[in-house]
Amino acid sequence: MRGGTVYGVGLGPGDPELMSVRADRLVRNARHVAFFRKAGRAGRARGIVDGMLRDDVVEFAMEYPVTTEIPLSDPRYNQILSEFYGDCVAHLKALVAAGEDVVVLCEGDPFFYGSFMHLYTRLRDEAPVHVVPAITGMSAAWTATGEPVTWGDDVLSVLMATLPEQELVARMTEADALVVMKIGRNLPRVRSALEKAGKLDRAYLVEYASMSGQAVVRLADAPERISPYFSIVIVHGQGRRP
Repeated sequence: MRGGTVYGVGLGPGDPELMSVRADRLVRNARHVAFFRKAGRAGRARGIVDGMLRDDVVEFAMEYPVTTEIPLSDPRYNQILSEFYGDCVAHLKALVAAGEDVVVLCEGDPFFYGSFMHLYTRLRDEAPVHVVPAITGMSAAWTATGEPVTWGDDVLSVLMATLPEQELVARMTEADALVVMKIGRNLPRVRSALEKAGKLDRAYLVEYASMSGQAVVRLADAPERISPYFSIVIVHGQGRRP
């Protein structure tokens, strides 16, 4: 019996119509489907493919043991997650050894700040793994603003809102165009950093890009807004153009 293959399938930013043809084909034909989710939640990746899976699909929900309950700096955080990813990999390897293919559903692109990367690095020397790239959430976010994000020689920087404010200010000041991810509770720090970098007036907050509930607002006009996790701040470049 031949061994199986693990497919890390990028689903794109949230709209099923923005999935690639290959991703759509793999998802619809998958006998085994795995996906990440928070405990007690359906899982956003699983929600994107709702109605697309075959009737006899076998689902494997990989539930995070920790998200924001303890700080990232706590040594227990990496230890707990490392054990969790190890358990997930063991399950996938068992399926592959039995000759089964497994599709792992990935929000956005599998190699862009996604949880699948932690499975991939543990699996790639142990089993066949194929990665299907996808449209990223940031692409959907800047498209939602209705303006091009970079012109000519603009330098685009992608920043995490979890960075210390001083570092955010330094990197924001250097860049021509900006994408700031992992907003959520970090929005006040991002707003403050953008103001100090002189870019607040050009910043847009995009929530749920390409998904139901999409909202686009100028960040300067939303001072008290509480932003969900699936939010991205965009600052458009103003570079060379004909």
